[in-house]
Amino acid sequence: MGNSGSRSEQSVCSQFLPEEQAEVDRLFDALSSEKSSSASPRSFSLKALKSHIGEALPPEMIARLYDGMRRVDLMRPAKGPSESVSQEQFTVSMSHLLKGSSREKSFMILKMISATDGPVKAREVQKFTEDLVGSLVHVLSHRQELRGWTQKRVPGPPPRVQALAAQLLSEVKLADGKKLRGPEQLDCDCDPAVIEDWVFRAHLVATFLSVVIHRGFCLPWSLDLATLLPERQVDQGQEFESVLDLLSVIYINSHLPREQQHRWHLLFSSELHGHSFAQLCGRVPHRGPCLLLLEDHDGHVFGGFASCSWEIKPQFQGDNRCFLFSISPSMAVHTCTGYNNHYMYLNHGQQTIPNGLGMGGQHNYFGLWIDVDFGKGHSKAKPTCTTYNSPQLSAQEDFRFEKMEVWAVGDASCSKLANSGKSILDADPEAQALLEISGRSRHSDGLRQVPDQE
Repeated sequence: MGNSGSRSEQSVCSQFLPEEQAEVDRLFDALSSEKSSSASPRSFSLKALKSHIGEALPPEMIARLYDGMRRVDLMRPAKGPSESVSQEQFTVSMSHLLKGSSREKSFMILKMISATDGPVKAREVQKFTEDLVGSLVHVLSHRQELRGWTQKRVPGPPPRVQALAAQLLSEVKLADGKKLRGPEQLDCDCDPAVIEDWVFRAHLVATFLSVVIHRGFCLPWSLDLATLLPERQVDQGQEFESVLDLLSVIYINSHLPREQQHRWHLLFSSELHGHSFAQLCGRVPHRGPCLLLLEDHDGHVFGGFASCSWEIKPQFQGDNRCFLFSISPSMAVHTCTGYNNHYMYLNHGQQTIPNGLGMGGQHNYFGLWIDVDFGKGHSKAKPTCTTYNSPQLSAQEDFRFEKMEVWAVGDASCSKLANSGKSILDADPEAQALLEISGRSRHSDGLRQVPDQE
């Protein structure tokens, strides 16, 4: 028996359903068709893999997939990588990558990173992660599966590839229990147990691998992208460029409750609806859970998730599903600490308490604050926000901004306003002001349903 019991690569068992295995076999037949010699077992070359995948994946990811597959050592003493990929190597590799456990996926990732067994350097894991994130953007763009989002056209690598890769890499927990923080630790060793733990906790790594392989090979069985990339909805006739790129949307969406991941509908954009706090108050309340985000004058992009409908009132609101987040210059999500319940605050037209929109902290010291004097705000944290444990999100503590967006997430919430017993004028202070200026009365005041008495 020897040492045959513990090595995961020695399991030739496929985890595919029969119809899936048949498709994997057909795919191998297509890849190996140019090498049809009956004198040797069938296999395929890197050239064949590149020819089959074409431009759907970047060349460096195709090479990683090929090297990973040919380095799988099956049922024999280790002799180094084979010169081409056999059917058994291909089946096991695809099974591990698409259906495998965290251990099996991490085994394949290590094979895609290095030809040698044993630990790899954190720097090598960083490069793999950047290649993986870049390949995700590449294949979704190539297959035209952006679900209404547009990928910004700029020279060089897609925007924020390095930022998301750095965020994923920060989840690596080294053998001493400390997380990988900063470039000074990139020469640290990451053994198989460290990579397995990383794949288990940083679930986007396995998700990205699955999408890259499914869409790279054009596998016919279904892979629902809805929870990865939400459908983008903007009212007809309204076109604008969001401050978010594809990877930012994917990152934020991964932290939303699952039932709210499939669709984002634009409620407010300063570009479309003007730099007006009254417009913001008219478009956002009573519309269900939503995301707000802005870009300050220094290029920092940040925001918050409101888990409940916004209401204009002088009390704090929301619950512990709310969070703050940062997108640029780095990506991070900051969840509730339990210290207080100051999750959300929206007030307008009061004389004795602050008027504006806030999340976390306290009056005049919010983790994120949008002032009624639209275009001004603050993010105060010394050292962190008490509600969300977030650092200062903006470049300057008191900041100015031009771009702000609010997106309703999940299913449409238009009916929430209709069922709230409120007039649309209650939610649109600007409309109220116009009526008062013109000297007209609000005829609907006496026609509303009387609220139930407690």
